[in-house]
This record gives sequence, structure tokens and C-alpha cells, in this order.
Amino acid sequence: MNPAAKRVAVCPGSYDPITNGHVDVIGRASELFDEVIVAVVNQSVRKSNSVFGIEDRIAFIEGATTHFGNVRAEPFDVLIVEFAHRVGARCIVKGLRAISDFEYEFEMNQLNRMQDSQIDTLYLMASPQYSFLSSSGVKELATFGGNIDGLVPDGVADRLKEELQRRRNEG
Repeated sequence: MNPAAKRVAVCPGSYDPITNGHVDVIGRASELFDEVIVAVVNQSVRKSNSVFGIEDRIAFIEGATTHFGNVRAEPFDVLIVEFAHRVGARCIVKGLRAISDFEYEFEMNQLNRMQDSQIDTLYLMASPQYSFLSSSGVKELATFGGNIDGLVPDGVADRLKEELQRRRNEG
């Protein structure tokens, strides 16, 4: 590989919503790569019924990562290895919190390597203060009135509470 080549990574996920754990992993990845593209899946097979649309999720990510300087968010709706290839990334960066994350991510890594052996995956262990944090956990807390301040970037907590309240009122 050309030593002068730009080192690009993608951090894929649904980010519904982005959490401070996500921001931590993205920030740490931004120190390792020249450019980090937060790849926001538009429709997930694994997770359905997003609380926020793709535009909101991208706006939350942009607001939470603007200070990194080399991070941008983009939607995708193809295989992550295909997206990585399109944007010139050679690495997928994922955060791991627990053994259950490892089992799922190990399987995904093997499937991705079968699709494109030139794309590697780098796993960053969750920082201790975020080892329990997930978007689904944040949504569950918010649904039942729990305190989510400090778990998500500024502005996300209020918007999440508003959206969940709106859905409750409609249902």
C-alpha cells in the first residue's frame, strides 16, 4: 500500500439515536485514520422501526462529531463492504461492549471478508463508562421516563423524549 495513501475508515450503524458511546468510538477512530465516515444504515435487517429518520440521525451525528474535523456522516443502503469500497475505505471500525457484541460482530466480519477480503475490520473496546450503553437501552429508558442525560449528545435527549411522547399520543 502506498504510504501516502489516505487512510479511510467507515463506522457503520443505525445510530437510532447516536449515544455518547458511539461518539467515543468515532472520536478514537478519528485519531487512527485520516478520514472517518459514519455510515448510517437507511434500513436495517436487524433493527426495524427507527425512531428517527435518516436525516435526523445524520444531523445528530454531524452535531456530535463536528469537533473531530475528519469525520462525516453518510447514509447507505448496500452491503457495508460495497459502501466501504465506494468511499475508498479499507477498514470498518466497530465498538465492542460485551461478549454478545463479539459473537455477532465475529460472524459479520467473516461474512464481510467473504465478500471483500481487502476490507479489514478493527474493533475498539468500549470505554468503561460506556460499556453498558446502547441505543436500544437509551430508547427504553426514555420510553419510561428514565434520565438519559449524559448518555446521548446534547439535544438528542430532548428530541428523543419529544418523539417518544408524540408516538405515545398517536398510539
